[in-house]
Amino acid sequence: MSVEKASRKGDDEKGEEQLVVIPSSEYAAKPAAAEGAPMKMDVAVRVTGCSDDLSSGDADIDPKLLELTADEEKCRSIRRQYRQLMYCVRQNREDIVNSANNSLTEALEEANVLFDGVSRTREAALDAQFLVMASDLGKEKAKQLNSDLNFFNQLAFCDFLFLFGGLNWMEGEPDDLSDCDDNIALSFWKAMEKEATSWMAYQEGRLQKLLKMNGPEDLPESYDYDLIIIGGGSGGLAAAKEAAQYGKKVMVLDFVTPTPLGTRWGLGGTCVNVGCIPKKLMHQAALLGQALQDSRNYGWKVEETVKHDWDRMIEAVQNHIGSLNWGYRVALREKKVVYENAYGQFIGPHRIKATNNKGKEKIYSAERFLIATGERPRYLGIPGDKEYCISSDDLFSLPYCPGKTLVVGASYVALECAGFLAGIGLDVTVMVRSILLRGFDQDMASKIGEHMEEHGIKFIRQFVPIKIEQIEAGTPGRLRVVAQSTNSEEIIEGEYNTVLLAIGRDACTRKIGLETVGVKINEKTGKIPVTDEEQTNVPYIYAIGDILEDKVELTPVAIQAGRLLAQRLYAGSTVKCDYENVPTTVFTPLEYGACGLSEEKAVEKFGEENIEVYHSYFWPLEWTIPSRDNNKCYAKIICNTKDNERVVGFHVLGPNAGEVTQGFAAALKCGLTKKQLDSTIGIHPVCAEVFTTLSVTKRSGASILQAGC
Repeated sequence: MSVEKASRKGDDEKGEEQLVVIPSSEYAAKPAAAEGAPMKMDVAVRVTGCSDDLSSGDADIDPKLLELTADEEKCRSIRRQYRQLMYCVRQNREDIVNSANNSLTEALEEANVLFDGVSRTREAALDAQFLVMASDLGKEKAKQLNSDLNFFNQLAFCDFLFLFGGLNWMEGEPDDLSDCDDNIALSFWKAMEKEATSWMAYQEGRLQKLLKMNGPEDLPESYDYDLIIIGGGSGGLAAAKEAAQYGKKVMVLDFVTPTPLGTRWGLGGTCVNVGCIPKKLMHQAALLGQALQDSRNYGWKVEETVKHDWDRMIEAVQNHIGSLNWGYRVALREKKVVYENAYGQFIGPHRIKATNNKGKEKIYSAERFLIATGERPRYLGIPGDKEYCISSDDLFSLPYCPGKTLVVGASYVALECAGFLAGIGLDVTVMVRSILLRGFDQDMASKIGEHMEEHGIKFIRQFVPIKIEQIEAGTPGRLRVVAQSTNSEEIIEGEYNTVLLAIGRDACTRKIGLETVGVKINEKTGKIPVTDEEQTNVPYIYAIGDILEDKVELTPVAIQAGRLLAQRLYAGSTVKCDYENVPTTVFTPLEYGACGLSEEKAVEKFGEENIEVYHSYFWPLEWTIPSRDNNKCYAKIICNTKDNERVVGFHVLGPNAGEVTQGFAAALKCGLTKKQLDSTIGIHPVCAEVFTTLSVTKRSGASILQAGC
């Protein structure tokens, strides 16, 4: 790949510089290199047709150039070529970090050759810019070299770095490198990055004047903070406290944009305020209602009519959330983490603008940034949705009982909310576009839907709302919902007191200035692609939590990722977050716990002929006396028959499914096999013991109905 700076001439015949990336003849003429073969990157730079091209005639040269000395003209030309070399390196990032070639070494050599031709003091700022960029690439390459040292000449690579950077502060001479171990590249980069970063900070003002790459404002000579975290949710707070523990200066910016109905909340993010915590508490309220009904069969005398007090529940839930908000503030203060209730937006490299709810702005700088902004509920984009509907962001602090409720959506949020609203005695309908619980095991999802319908929750399938109208204002009021079939032109209408939208969530990444600093996002979803160390394409910016592309959207995952990231950045750790075999629970009336692969994913990954599914219904002992829901609780494991029947998927429907799943998740992490499960003695009588006696396979078609516990 080479870069050419061409000239376009308009009507006024004045040249306009244009950077053009052209394929080198080597790439055009030759087929792709075989796997493992060295790949050479053409980093040659050609400067042609520019208005200030040294090869042009005097008539095409700016008159000011005529006043420059020959050495100054040469320096200017070389600086231009150097910038183009850096552009070429960025464009070929994937090739450069490939362990099967020496492209980074060649780029360093090319840069050294450029400045060998300059007689005066070399342009240190450009050196620093290139070294910092090369450091980032080199660390990636070094990680590959730890396992594959066959195609990369470490000695030549490090030798060029010594010559190029003038890094005589390193102990020893280049010739001594032959005695170093396989991690020489990684060790060298750690030391070199520190020196190059310091050099860069000293030269930053001059660099901006030379390159004019980042707008009119110079980069900061020093940083206000070591780490600024955008987002005060579970992951961001975990990272902040962990980083502060290692003596780093940390700031957390957290701001809640009010919902269309004006709902907002305190520090702690979705989980604490409008997610896991209030959801589980309201789920518990519904379970207690069922327990009161069951208690009569155990001898308790309970009034025939058991009523629920919505206001009392909301007050209790919000009081608990308030105590958590306060606890987070205290924890940050104790760790000396600076907290500001302000909206963070990138305005340039290493700079961020913080705007509070009064519109007051402050500018801060940091060596590193962590994006942990989470997600917010999606709206339908139809008439009346934002005016009259609520989302889960509103539900958990709703100051009045929602009454007859339509839940729109088939996500776990939709089914969980529908479940506890019905559990406290409300009339609930769920409108579903297609399938329930997309992304989860569909066998389990179907059983959840069947159980909810059997317990009074109505489902309208394959319809979507197209208009929401207010019939009568109030708390609650009356709403008319117009919906259309997804398979035909059929239109239906219904009246409800409340419409709850739970159709999905969108990443909060589009209005925080990521485009200003060049952070790449998935334009369709807003999610941020990262490396296995949660690093974005901009080396000093990291991301964790629900905003990551192709990662699990769960609070404990964000917390784990945040802590481990801080440990890698500031404590020398190399441990990365493991996104495989993450346990989760859906708190529907019949709880669903899962870990590992769904049955569909297992078939896709291993092939149907290579998996065995063991399953069984079971009847919790505590449900026998009230005589409820026999043959509804269900256990299933999915085994890879090509790997000693290793358990690759674990699924359970039943009471306390989360508690059951947590322990088995650890076993799956350790490579649990079916034989090990069979040899485990169960605890009797508990629900989890069913997994120690599973013997019927789906393939056999044998009955799994249970007559007793």
